[in-house]
Amino acid sequence: MTDFLWTRPDTDPTATLLLAHGAGAPMDSTFMEKLAAALAAEGIAVARFEFAYMAGRRTGGPKKPPPKADKLIGEFQTALQALMKDVDGPLLVGGKSMGGRVAAMLAGGGSLPGRVRGVACFGYPFHPTGKADAEWRLAPLEEAKRPVLVLQGDRDPFGTQAELDAITLPGHVAITYLEDGNHDFGPRGKSPATLDGNIRQAATATAAFSRPL
Repeated sequence: MTDFLWTRPDTDPTATLLLAHGAGAPMDSTFMEKLAAALAAEGIAVARFEFAYMAGRRTGGPKKPPPKADKLIGEFQTALQALMKDVDGPLLVGGKSMGGRVAAMLAGGGSLPGRVRGVACFGYPFHPTGKADAEWRLAPLEEAKRPVLVLQGDRDPFGTQAELDAITLPGHVAITYLEDGNHDFGPRGKSPATLDGNIRQAATATAAFSRPL
């Protein structure tokens, strides 16, 4: 059974986002709380869930490292199937960092329900942190069978704007850059941008992405 942590808008949602956490922080981390609240303010209902390795940490289990991303696709699919029994209307799948990568992998399979309009990746790990010369993780984005929106801090060490400007992504992948943002969208102190402002911008872009053309 999948346990969801819900954040709902005050009115009927325009879409529901199934949101996975990143590799090292749980579904109720400060970033995830702020992001879910900002998305709800834009009319998107957010259902957060945890992969089994992370949920196990809550019960006093050993702090295991996350499995390889492709080993988590089945868990994401199970959560999606459970969610579809609970809600009607259009859906998005997505996640923070690793969670977004797994969502994109799920979207590359042949069994994604038609209600899923797209994939939202909040801080996509294009390459290992600070190692742009390593192998890039482009295949999940390239092979996704739904539109993909990447919300990326422009100085994210997993893929900066300068690095991404040098590559070509397929037409179904769009990127919204967040001013002076790091992997958690936070700017430096001297920047006119703010963390909350960047998160709001990401939520606004996601809401626009969720609406049909």
